Amino acid sequence: MTFKIYNTLSKKLENFKPIEKGRVKMYVCGPTVYGRAHIGNLRAYIFADILRRTLEYAGYNVNHVMNITDVGHLVSDADFGEDKMQKAAKESGQTSLQIAEKWTDLFFQDIDKLNIKRANKICKATEHIKEQIDLIKKLEDKGYTYTTSDGVYFDTSKFSRYADFAKLNIKGLRAGNRISMRDKKNKTDFALWKFSKEDEKRDLEWDSPWGKGFPGWHIECSAMCIKYLGETIDIHTGGVDHIPVHHTNEIAQSECATGKKFVNYWLHSEFLLMDSNKKMSKSLRNIIDLDILGSQGIEPLAYRYLCLNSHYRKQLAYGKEVLESAVNSYSKLKKYILSLKDNGTKVIPLNKLGKSAKNYLQEFKKGIFNDLNTPQGLATMWVMIKDDKLSQEEKYTLAIDFDNVLALGIKGMKKEIIDIPNKIMDLFKRRNEARLTKNWGESDRLRDELDSKGFIISDTPKDSKISYKD
Repeated sequence: MTFKIYNTLSKKLENFKPIEKGRVKMYVCGPTVYGRAHIGNLRAYIFADILRRTLEYAGYNVNHVMNITDVGHLVSDADFGEDKMQKAAKESGQTSLQIAEKWTDLFFQDIDKLNIKRANKICKATEHIKEQIDLIKKLEDKGYTYTTSDGVYFDTSKFSRYADFAKLNIKGLRAGNRISMRDKKNKTDFALWKFSKEDEKRDLEWDSPWGKGFPGWHIECSAMCIKYLGETIDIHTGGVDHIPVHHTNEIAQSECATGKKFVNYWLHSEFLLMDSNKKMSKSLRNIIDLDILGSQGIEPLAYRYLCLNSHYRKQLAYGKEVLESAVNSYSKLKKYILSLKDNGTKVIPLNKLGKSAKNYLQEFKKGIFNDLNTPQGLATMWVMIKDDKLSQEEKYTLAIDFDNVLALGIKGMKKEIIDIPNKIMDLFKRRNEARLTKNWGESDRLRDELDSKGFIISDTPKDSKISYKD
């Protein structure tokens, strides 16, 4: 079955064809680790994970590389303002590397909770300074750079296709809107290397042929991508906010340095919007992280379910109603899967599925191979689960197979062990004693008391069980 993806480069749906048969080189723009990743950030990594899992589901061997930005990303996302890492270090009284280590560790804890596969290669900007300097030298030798009072810049006027990727109206850009002019030649020129200021105390700076300083944000991704995946790669992902600046600049510097096409397929995920229709961002102070969701009793995989229920290229409106709907749906899925496990349902080989079950398998692939249509994939799963014509084994087998892509933790689902308060257990024991001595009045009274406190009793001829009400 053909795998189709929407390519930002061509602005259309395309049949995916890798450079090397059976293998995919994929680069994912990683986090800038100056603070906690919020659930809006994490939506982009869930999307990238779905992409990788779908490629693997289709039979490809994926070489997945992701960067960690721990230097060079300025607060403007362009070339002015403080380095985000230095700013966070000043505010906390720690070093930039201490800040980076803290938030990097927490980022990986978060993606593990969301069943996001870790990249095959994770590369930090601070550990690849040489590669970045070497790439800048190549650009300098080819005449694409110039030096100003505050750094070495890429001359975008020398790359004729600079505006094409993001369909930029360069004449319409105002200085200070997208960039700060200072002594740059063109509004869109961007920093490859920034000089340390004489009055600035930095804990992250390096010697270079142009002076002491640090790399620009954009050069790190090109340098590390080329080092680990080569000069031309299959897929590059990120959020839609990367299109007009970061990814546009990556294309310019990479293709001018190598003389080759940088990326064949660019994929971008849309924003998570708050009730106010504003995107979730640290600057707007409207962020929610996994710990905040946890304090509300919401499992990380329920949030993953919410993301899967919306196409990655559509803005996702985050609010109480959609969150509750996702939580309820995920809870129903867990309850159903656990009922199958309780009945000892086994997984059977896919080639042993009946005709109807195989049709569901094809329907799922049809959706997921059509630009990662996860809403359709979830819908197919629910229709399949409710189909009485399928056996329990077929349903369980299909759910496990679909979860290779959805990653909702179906195979590992277990009943939660719930601690019952000691006072409730004392009432339960007294009720059992009354039942054993056939003191039916006391037995019924204690059952009613437990019911009023939110607990339900299940009696069998052999014993009784207590549990929380749903």
